[in-house]
Amino acid sequence: MSITGLALGGMEDAQNKLERTAERIARSESPPEDMVDLLSVRNQFKSNARVLQTADEMRKRVIDIFA
Repeated sequence: MSITGLALGGMEDAQNKLERTAERIARSESPPEDMVDLLSVRNQFKSNARVLQTADEMRKRVIDIFA
């Protein structure tokens, strides 16, 4: 699996967690735990977005080297 595929899979996982957390918030089950989960999901999105950005930068550099 490619780096991009792994990062996109991580973002999909984060999206699923976000949806589950939103459902719990709507039911007001555990606000403190939900806030921690939201922060965790945010960090997961940011990390995977950075992986995608770095992979894109690496591809551009390889193209520049061979161009």
